[in-house]
Amino acid sequence: MRRLLAALLPVLLLGLLPSPADAATTVRLDGVSVRLRAGTSQVVTANRTRGYHARVTFWALQHGRWTKRLSTRDGRIGYGGLSRPAQRHQGDGTTPTGTFDLPFAFGTHARKAGWRMGYHRIRKGDYWVGDNASRYYNQLRNKSVGGFRWWLPESDDNGSERLLAHRAPYEYAFATGFNAGQVHHRGFAIFLHVNGRGATAGCVSAPRSFLKKLFGLVDPSRHPVIAIGA
Repeated sequence: MRRLLAALLPVLLLGLLPSPADAATTVRLDGVSVRLRAGTSQVVTANRTRGYHARVTFWALQHGRWTKRLSTRDGRIGYGGLSRPAQRHQGDGTTPTGTFDLPFAFGTHARKAGWRMGYHRIRKGDYWVGDNASRYYNQLRNKSVGGFRWWLPESDDNGSERLLAHRAPYEYAFATGFNAGQVHHRGFAIFLHVNGRGATAGCVSAPRSFLKKLFGLVDPSRHPVIAIGA
């Protein structure tokens, strides 16, 4: 019996240890904790440095190592700082921490050769729905098909974002998976987009040149994500 237990003990202990795959589900890049998806080999990190400023970096997994491909110190976050997603509420000006998918890109230009992400060119009547009474909350929708109170001003508690009213920051932009479950009043329209004049209202932003280059690098087959922290 002792010999049997001695033989089984290493096997039992091995079963209690995390597998290499489990151990690799979270990595730290530029001090930001990144929760990897299956197959993720491209990551954007946003590391708050001071106030609403952040360092934004694009990483790619190459030959088993994470390699920095692009970086800028002129990134921005929300005027309210950072918040945990579950504690965030609509209009508080905070940027949610954590790891979120980058499902598609959008902007004001016609699609260009070399852009691999799914892309939506903004057109007249496009809104990102912030109406808490709508089933389309936190989704892209055109007012021509209805389903939300598009006429409410953005300053209203249920106001939606008219995308063409933000032509400069949304010239190049990525949607994120924040609040993909549509928890009402938690917040909507959290993007990665071009810098404005100062802090964002909750998005992550970076210089136009950074976003323009990023459009040619991000590949949906590599399951890209954005990770936000400090």
